[in-house]
Amino acid sequence: SLVFMIFPELMGNMVDTANGDSSWGLSLSELGIALLVVLVFQAVTSYFRVILFAKVSEYGIADVRKALYNKVISLPIVFFEETKVGELISRLSGDVEKLYAAFSITLAEFLRQIIILIAGVILLAINTPTLALIMLAIFPIVVVLAMVFGRYIRKLSKARQEELANSNNIVNESLMAIQSVKAFTNEWFESLRYRKSVDNSVRISMKYARGRAIFAVFIIVILFGALFFIIWRGAIMLEQGVISNGDLIAFFSYTVFIGTAIAGLGNFYTELLGAIGATERIRNILAEEPELEYLESKDSTPIDIKGDISFKGVHFHYPTRTDVEVLKGLDLSLKAGQKIALVGPSGAGKSTVMQLLQRFYSWQAGNILLDGKDIKDYPLHEYRKQMAIVPQDVILFGGTIRENILYGKPNASEEEIIAAAKNANAWDFINGFPEGLDTLVGERGVKLSGGQKQRIAIARAILKNPKILLLDEATSALDAESEKLVQEALDRLMEGRTSIIIAHRLATIVDVDCIYVIDNGVVVERGNHAELTALDGIYTQLANLQFNSI
Repeated sequence: SLVFMIFPELMGNMVDTANGDSSWGLSLSELGIALLVVLVFQAVTSYFRVILFAKVSEYGIADVRKALYNKVISLPIVFFEETKVGELISRLSGDVEKLYAAFSITLAEFLRQIIILIAGVILLAINTPTLALIMLAIFPIVVVLAMVFGRYIRKLSKARQEELANSNNIVNESLMAIQSVKAFTNEWFESLRYRKSVDNSVRISMKYARGRAIFAVFIIVILFGALFFIIWRGAIMLEQGVISNGDLIAFFSYTVFIGTAIAGLGNFYTELLGAIGATERIRNILAEEPELEYLESKDSTPIDIKGDISFKGVHFHYPTRTDVEVLKGLDLSLKAGQKIALVGPSGAGKSTVMQLLQRFYSWQAGNILLDGKDIKDYPLHEYRKQMAIVPQDVILFGGTIRENILYGKPNASEEEIIAAAKNANAWDFINGFPEGLDTLVGERGVKLSGGQKQRIAIARAILKNPKILLLDEATSALDAESEKLVQEALDRLMEGRTSIIIAHRLATIVDVDCIYVIDNGVVVERGNHAELTALDGIYTQLANLQFNSI
C-alpha cells in the first residue's frame, strides 16, 4: 500500500520534468524506468499480500470451524433441547462464511485503505499543507457519522443472520420429517411457513440495505462534494503560481486515492460490522460450558467397573420444565450381570431413568451409584464407554453398514465386525446385499427396514462390549418375524451384562431378574413376573390387557 503511494509523486515529477522543472534531477527515461521498477515491486508485494491473507484466513477459519464443531459436539443435551438444529447449522455455515469473507477480503482491504488514507494525508500535508488542512477538517466528521451508522447497521446485520438461521431451521425440520409432511399433506403449510420466514428475512435485509445506501449517499454528497471543492481550490492555487503542474497532478491523484479510501472504508466498515454481528453468535456458542473436554478421550484413563447400579431417593425435573417433577424419590437397584425391566404408563419416568444413568442431566436430590460410587465421580468419557444403548427409534449414519457397526468400536477388525453381525442376527441380510458390509444405508438408515436397523444397532452394541446395556423398547415397533430375530440377538447381547430394559410388551421381559413398575415418578411395585401378577396391582392390569388380548 505504501509502494502504491509512490505513483502520484512519480507522475507529478514526470510532468514537471517534461516542463523543464524537475525536482528530482532525473530524465524522463530514468523516471520511466523508476516507474517500471516500482510497478514490478508493487506486483510482487501484491501477490504475497493475497497469498499471506489467504493463508491466514483459510487456516484461521478452519480452526474456527473445528473449534465451533468441537464445542457443539461436546455440549450437554440441555443445550440441544433449547437450540434448534437449523440455527446451529446456520452458525456453522453462514456465520463462519461471513467471518471468512471478512478475513480473506474485507479486513485486508480495510487495512489497505487506512494505510492509503494516512499516507495520502501525510504526503498532502508535506506538499500542499493548506489543502491538507481542509481535508483533515472533513475526515473526523466522516468517522463520527460512520460510527453512528455502523452501530445501526451492525444491529440489522445480526437480526438478518438470526432470521436466516430461522429459515434454515424450517428447511431442516421439514426435510427431516418429510414423511410426516407428506402423510398429512402439509406441503403447502410448510411452504407458507418458509415463505413467511424468507419474506421476513428480505424485509430485514432491505432495511439493512437502506442503511448502507444512506451511508453511500452521505459519502457521495458530503465527502466527494468536499473533495471537488479541494480540487477547485488546487486549480486556483495553480493559477496563482503557488504550486506547479506536477504538484497539482500529484495532488489530484492523492485526493482521488484518499476519496476512494474513505469511500472504501465506509463500505468495508459496514461489512466488518456485519461480520462482527455473525461473530457474536459464534462466540456465544464458544462461551458455552461443555459437559466434557473434546480431547479428554485421548488423555483419559480407562475405568474398570462391575456394574452394580442403585438409585436412592432420586428427585428430578427437566431443566426446560422446572415446574414438572418427573422423578419423586425413585429407588431401584440391580447387581452386576442382572437384568431388570422398567414398566409403567407413558410419562411415568422410565426413559428419564436411562437418561440420568447416562448423565445427560443432573438430578436435584438423591444419589445414583455405580459400584457404590457416585456416578458423577467417574470421568464422563470413560463412564459412558461402559454403556451401550439400543433405542426404539434407531438412528443410523448415512454411510455404509460397516461404518455404522464400527461406531461401537472404530478400531475393530473385519473378523470382529462379522462376528458382531452374526451375533446380532444381521449377517444373513447383510451378506444378501451385493455390496455386503459396504452397502450404503441412506440418510438416517432409510434404505433399511426397522428390523434390519435394530439388528445393526445391536451389532454396534455387541462390538462395543459394554458392561451396562440399556434397551429402550427395542422391539416394540417390529413385526413378529423381525421381533423374534431381534429378541434372540438381544438375549445374546444381555448375557453377562447388567441390563436395564424399558418394555411395553410384557412378553419380552417375563424372564428378567426383577421388574420395577414406575408410576408418577416412583416405584410402586417390584418383583418377578409371577410375584407381580399375584399382587393384583398395576402390573397385573397391564398383563391382563396384553395377554388376554392375545
